Amino acid sequence: MTARPRLVFAGTPEFAVPALHACVQSDCDVVAVYTQPDRPAGRGRKLSPSAVKQAASAARIEIRQPESLRSPAAREELADFAPDLMIVVAYGLILSRKLLAIPGHGCWNVHASLLPRWRGAAPIQRAILAGDSESGVGLMQMEAGLDTGPVLLERRTPIGADETGGSLHDRLSMLGAEILAEGLSRLVAGNLPEAVVQSDTGIEYAHKLDKAEARLDWNSPATALERKVRAFDPWPVAETELAGERLRIWSAKALAVASTEVPGSVIAITAQGLDVACADGVLRILEIQRDGGRRMPVGDWLNARPALIEGISGRQA
Repeated sequence: MTARPRLVFAGTPEFAVPALHACVQSDCDVVAVYTQPDRPAGRGRKLSPSAVKQAASAARIEIRQPESLRSPAAREELADFAPDLMIVVAYGLILSRKLLAIPGHGCWNVHASLLPRWRGAAPIQRAILAGDSESGVGLMQMEAGLDTGPVLLERRTPIGADETGGSLHDRLSMLGAEILAEGLSRLVAGNLPEAVVQSDTGIEYAHKLDKAEARLDWNSPATALERKVRAFDPWPVAETELAGERLRIWSAKALAVASTEVPGSVIAITAQGLDVACADGVLRILEIQRDGGRRMPVGDWLNARPALIEGISGRQA
């Protein structure tokens, strides 16, 4: 292309910020940023701008925050920016077929999974929950369907044994920026990557996380519960009830030992942690948080409550 391509960027959370920076640093002009309206946040519930809005403001890019993009007026406003391409990264609003057709090169999406596995809202956490050995990011040409478009570029990364939702999120965010930078470079050079149609096998949907999922079910295998603890760090955070109080579980380890105790029974209290019987194996709880408190090793929680130690043993969580 002879003229610098005109980009419109659409994204909302921190995950999308590196991708926005990649657009700004490319040989393209970012003419507008779309992000969701300011939402209440914090104890005071004051309206707070999204991470993408803050980054766009710092870069002095024009910002739009519509509640929806479904109306003809919203489509007309987008068309007025005359975009050659729209980049969508964790935006959170549905883009209609008519809107997808406005930019000359359509819309590209940076998606945090190896499509077609984990289409949908929570691919990072679902991959860890399922015990996947690898994840990745895909640069996808958007269609009207949910993450169904052909993939232009892809990057893979292993999921470590101690991987958390937070650590994988951060790594995939940076990989997404890298893959987008490559795609934009090829757009400018007139050498667009080949669009590879997704396979119709191996499709999995990454449904949105629900806080109700955070409660640990001790009738599950210890390995599954450990994955849940890791996947739900930093949100919504796994939890259980013990000694009459709700505890958030930040760190735990599955032990490959047999137990004949009722699932949920505390079978050992040591300097290393609190061991709870599961349907298969034992889960050692390592780090907890009380309501209104801070994260702490289980030992610190127990040291402050010596009377609990004898009473907890054998009690069901």
